[in-house]
Amino acid sequence: MPKDPSSASLAVQVPGGGFSGPHHVAIIMDGNGRWATQRGRPRLFGHHAGARRVREVVEACPRLGITHLTIFAFSTENWKRTQVEVAGLMSLFRRYISREMRALAAENVRVRFIGDRVRLDAKLIELMDELERLTAGNTLVNLTIAINYGGRDEVARATRRLARDVAEGRLNPDDVDEETLPRYLDTRVLPDPDLVIRTSGEARISNFLLWQSAYAEYEFIDTLWPDFTAAELERLCRSYGKRDRRFGGVKP
Repeated sequence: MPKDPSSASLAVQVPGGGFSGPHHVAIIMDGNGRWATQRGRPRLFGHHAGARRVREVVEACPRLGITHLTIFAFSTENWKRTQVEVAGLMSLFRRYISREMRALAAENVRVRFIGDRVRLDAKLIELMDELERLTAGNTLVNLTIAINYGGRDEVARATRRLARDVAEGRLNPDDVDEETLPRYLDTRVLPDPDLVIRTSGEARISNFLLWQSAYAEYEFIDTLWPDFTAAELERLCRSYGKRDRRFGGVKP
């Protein structure tokens, strides 16, 4: 069973796995468009293939001791893509939530969404709210989906809320420290990620979980997201288990 989501991020022992793996894995799911182009298909074909891959990864989490999985579905910068692609992605999100809602609830997966919902259409927001309500009591895997999310935007929105509390006298500015701001972030009830994976060969974090990933371990892999498998996730978790995490300190 996963630990309290407000607890510190710790590696956990995988049942029967023989290695100490990450407790919270975050994934930048990149490469859908290139995967489709390689096959002579439109980019949306790749996005649909990528959405199907999410299920395999979620199902693998309990076996690997992963209690929290955060996936980057749509960034604040993705609005710059063509109207056709953006509209197709929004339709895909609605279809995915509608199709997977009952299965996620039955499989004891708790779903949360992070990001600014202002630009999202009303039907999508309604489905997101319904999925969050339906799975609120689930405990096996905590799945967080980032839609219209950007790390800088998240910090800016959090700072506005913090400043409002200071202005209205609910918070003393002298009490603001690095423990204060996380309480205003979209991820305030989640542990920080232990391992961040980016697929497709790109070696950048693309504005994803900037505050939360300060001491995360990173894996940049060449695999395009629609080809990513549970076996590759296990390999990366095993590699993580061999790392020496010191969080800026030195072990005696």
